[in-house]
Amino acid sequence: MPAPPEASPVPTGFTRFTKQSTTHHARHRWAFFLFGHLPRASAPVACNNVHMLRLPPIPGVNDHAGRLEKILRMVREMSQQTEPLELVNRFGEGIREFLPVDGYISLSIRDIEPPRLRITRYSGWEHKPDPWNDKAALPIIDRGMFSDLIYAAQPRLIHGLQVDDSDPAKPYLEGFGSMAVIPHFHEGQAKNMAIALKRDPDGFDEAYFPEFVLIHNLFGRVTNNLVLTKQLAAAHKQLDEEMRIVGDIQRSLLPQELPEIPNFDIAAYYQTAHRAGGDYYDLFPLPEGRWGLLIADVSGHGTPAAVVMAATHAMAHAYPGPDMPPSKLLTYLNDKLIDRYNTHAVMFVTAFYGVIDPRKRTITYSSAGHNPPRLRRGRELSRLDEAVGVPLGVLDGSTYEPTTIQLEPNDVLLCYTDGVTETFSPDGRMFGEERMDRAILANECDAKALIGRVLAGLRNFEKGLPVQDDRTLVALRVK
Repeated sequence: MPAPPEASPVPTGFTRFTKQSTTHHARHRWAFFLFGHLPRASAPVACNNVHMLRLPPIPGVNDHAGRLEKILRMVREMSQQTEPLELVNRFGEGIREFLPVDGYISLSIRDIEPPRLRITRYSGWEHKPDPWNDKAALPIIDRGMFSDLIYAAQPRLIHGLQVDDSDPAKPYLEGFGSMAVIPHFHEGQAKNMAIALKRDPDGFDEAYFPEFVLIHNLFGRVTNNLVLTKQLAAAHKQLDEEMRIVGDIQRSLLPQELPEIPNFDIAAYYQTAHRAGGDYYDLFPLPEGRWGLLIADVSGHGTPAAVVMAATHAMAHAYPGPDMPPSKLLTYLNDKLIDRYNTHAVMFVTAFYGVIDPRKRTITYSSAGHNPPRLRRGRELSRLDEAVGVPLGVLDGSTYEPTTIQLEPNDVLLCYTDGVTETFSPDGRMFGEERMDRAILANECDAKALIGRVLAGLRNFEKGLPVQDDRTLVALRVK
């Protein structure tokens, strides 16, 4: 018995149309039916002005309701299948209720050169490999009747079947007297072929053959779509796992613990819209007890933004100095982004960099097009927007100016990215700066509680919608 299966099982049960045929591979008396030379009786029949496909009666089921119930059960079960092999098996079982056969074979020429082909399914195999996952177990044939049939790409009924002993198809066709050949087309080519076998030399009725060519090819498209769906799901799973790792690496670039800065209470929150994102914040220890606070937002989302974020992190940590004024760091980052990373890419980075002097309770800052941080003093709220330049990576030679703010006890500074203010509600409204400002002014609190209040406002506003943009918040309260 030959050994092992892709594509579909096979139905059958038809009449005859005979012709003598001989090939250079094998001499057999072929009775074949070419799709296109159809008798008038095989045309669709009209029922209430709707053309219906003709199917043969199901053995033992003579009434319309019984036939319909069997068909519904078959298609319902098929719709529940998630594995291509199980779908093919269920289709084969169901279709053979209409057209009982004695055997079947499936062939495929996917990813193989002529005249070779794979035998993907055979009713005589005791162990039936999965043709999608066990392709190495499938036998390959390079000549003979099977090769002639699949490369001819024509539907045929063959009666009085005879096969030469030297033909590789002989072991598969031994004992059968007729067969129905149905090519399965993909992108205009017969990539697969289903062959139904009967022991009776006149076993097939041509009247129903055209409809079964159609049914088989429609089913082939269903199977192909399921295969593509599984391949897409597997690719998505792999990509998601890779992105999870990228996200983990990216988070490792952020401060793992917030520093203790004398005279300051500090808190931070970071959330990406996807596995990885383009937001970035950092705190740098500087000479004389000062601290650098950097918050940045790369344009775009996902992997490209994450790559630029990582590059920005690396460049910021490679900055040789001087540590003052902070505008020098922004100029350095802009020059590096222009020189190394933004020659062809249309990406930019907004950034706010401030140097905190805990002893003097001051912050000296510069901004590269970033959202102005908010400074709460009592019941008053101001914007740190006096030293704003263009985003990083946009203009070669850009320079940035610094400015210094004197802080007072109980002042609260909130830095944020635009994913906070550009959060949307289900009805399309934007959270905006006004709602954020109201949350900042609501009550006096420490840095962590302030971030919590803003986040509570966001959650109440978006009402469970997925996060659309990365969100970063860094709050400092002067003690």
